[in-house]
Amino acid sequence: MSDETFRLLVNGAEVTVECDRDTPLLFALRNRLGLKGTRFGCGLGLCGACNVLVDGRLIHSCDTPLWSVDGKEVVTVEGLGDTPLQRAMIDEQAAQCGYCVSGVVMTATALLARNSAPDEAEVRAALDDNLCRCGAHNRMVRAVVKASQVEATR
Repeated sequence: MSDETFRLLVNGAEVTVECDRDTPLLFALRNRLGLKGTRFGCGLGLCGACNVLVDGRLIHSCDTPLWSVDGKEVVTVEGLGDTPLQRAMIDEQAAQCGYCVSGVVMTATALLARNSAPDEAEVRAALDDNLCRCGAHNRMVRAVVKASQVEATR
């Protein structure tokens, strides 16, 4: 297998990555671009730890081949900046071990982009595919609801 060159817009910056075409996006982000916020969890797209946005759509980066995102916009947790959601996650102490948090934040960001005022049931449904082993899930739900209320008052 030989490396190919892929061009992406990652967190607002144009980058090139040389990898085998079937390299998972997660590995390119972490190992080639040094973006360690996106985590490897299960490697099967089942836990949500690796969630990122590609052209505004939430995807699992662990099972997304690099060729499929060539020329696209990728946003990782590092690219979000300081948001009401991240502040609410801190205020609600929604990160215990922190391993799943970047994936949860990306999932919640995608939810809030399509529904700026989700109720608790909608937040729970959106976060259902994010595995949190620490038991901080209820605090995460509260944080997302709180962030949506902060955004509504802006």
